[in-house]
Amino acid sequence: MSLTDPLKMFDVRGKVALITGASGAFGMVAARVLAGAGCRLVLAAGKADALAEIAGECRAGGAEVIEVNTRPDSEAACAALVAEAVKAFGGLDILVVASGMNKVAKIDEMAPETFAMVMDANVTQSWLLARAATVQMKTQGRGGKIVLVSSARGLLGHPAGYTAYCASKSATDGIVKALGCELGPTGITVNAIAPTVFRSPLTAWMYEDNEAATAVRNGFLARVPKGRLGEPEDLAGPLLFLASAASDFYTGHVLYADGGYTAG
Repeated sequence: MSLTDPLKMFDVRGKVALITGASGAFGMVAARVLAGAGCRLVLAAGKADALAEIAGECRAGGAEVIEVNTRPDSEAACAALVAEAVKAFGGLDILVVASGMNKVAKIDEMAPETFAMVMDANVTQSWLLARAATVQMKTQGRGGKIVLVSSARGLLGHPAGYTAYCASKSATDGIVKALGCELGPTGITVNAIAPTVFRSPLTAWMYEDNEAATAVRNGFLARVPKGRLGEPEDLAGPLLFLASAASDFYTGHVLYADGGYTAG
């Protein structure tokens, strides 16, 4: 790969990408970025209307897209999603696992079933998707890119009832590191993007101009060296890097998209 034309390292045109949780905040970023970069997309989500909306947006921009209204909540479902990519486009090059969930409650108020639900959505389903993608990518013999979504909460605790979420994201980081070691010789890279707060429908209230939002925002910003909350665009560059040949020597990493939040 020539250093005289470095942008070629980021060229993913024609690559086949499967994105789960495509109707969620990070999933929509991933869909827009990879569609705009020329990937052929398999978009999966449980919310049919929102999935159709992001799929339509990507098609309107010229991308080839198929949509699958399902969640990766079983071994069979994960294998079927990979099979959809192979059926539609002949293979799979990029997996982005943007599906997951959070349930907030103090430990003495959280039911064990709730803890298990968060762990299943964020850990087990990520592992099952990575497993299904690995099988296909090994069969193809041309490597591949697996990108999981972690969080700053995989590294740092939180006082507001985040035991399930923090545990699940720490486990996600463990999967990334272990698979980075395991799959290194195959040419399949496994990495994670770990954002802190960024603008989305779930966090929109934090960006509002009122006393309550300002108090929460200022408390949070005191820990962010960049002095602002995240925007969806802040996740775009890291994703394209991890999905492209530019990151071929990077595996087992957790890339914090957090404005320096975890550095201090």
